[in-house]
Amino acid sequence: MDLFDDLRQENRSKARPLAARMRPRTLDEYVGQGHFLGPGKLLRRMLLADRLNSLIFYGPPGCGKTALAHVIANHTKSRFKPLNAVAAGIKEVRELLAEARGHLEELGERTILFLDEMHRFNRAQQDVLLPDVEDGVIILIGATTQNPFFAINTPLLSRSQIFRFEPLTRDDIRTLISRALADKERGLGKQNVTITEDAMAFLVETCDGDARRALTALEIGVKSALAPENARPTPPAPLPKGKGSRHAKSL
Repeated sequence: MDLFDDLRQENRSKARPLAARMRPRTLDEYVGQGHFLGPGKLLRRMLLADRLNSLIFYGPPGCGKTALAHVIANHTKSRFKPLNAVAAGIKEVRELLAEARGHLEELGERTILFLDEMHRFNRAQQDVLLPDVEDGVIILIGATTQNPFFAINTPLLSRSQIFRFEPLTRDDIRTLISRALADKERGLGKQNVTITEDAMAFLVETCDGDARRALTALEIGVKSALAPENARPTPPAPLPKGKGSRHAKSL
């Protein structure tokens, strides 16, 4: 056991931005995308029944694709392995797939592979995933901001259910901001911050349906408002009388 693991984890948590700390943990905490995640809708039924097949999440930044993947990770009985296509290559993907096959054969448990920024994988990298997706070794959840019909191989698309994410509504953004201000565990609740209606309306309007942008702006505003007075730069001390003073007048 690593005695310093808790300290490292605490330090990592402190460094996380507000938008990351406020990610939903359950389906009930998730905000938005009611057209496929609302009561009785397809994806909610799949999650509640724990009967997922491969999924493609497609939509603009900040609309909840990664957040929903983390909700699925907390909800599902399968193993969950996140991977970012920006940082991973074929070698890392092959190693993860081999590990997933071994886990399935030994323990009978499937692996959910969440591949963020999936459009960053080229065709050859995407083809590596195909045999294990087809055989059911992994459940692929791919997230992309690009149109999947142009950015993702057709064989993968034919084996996946595509869900299109919409920008969050103004009411959704208001809910997220209010929740962040009230949450004392992960949000800004301990700082007793209040927000004016004008400030709320400004954030809701300017974030353009992007939850990450709204929460980042909120965090910056709160931190700057609560900055201690002594953080302001102190004015320079006056020059002493004498030559220095005469010199200053001549500048």
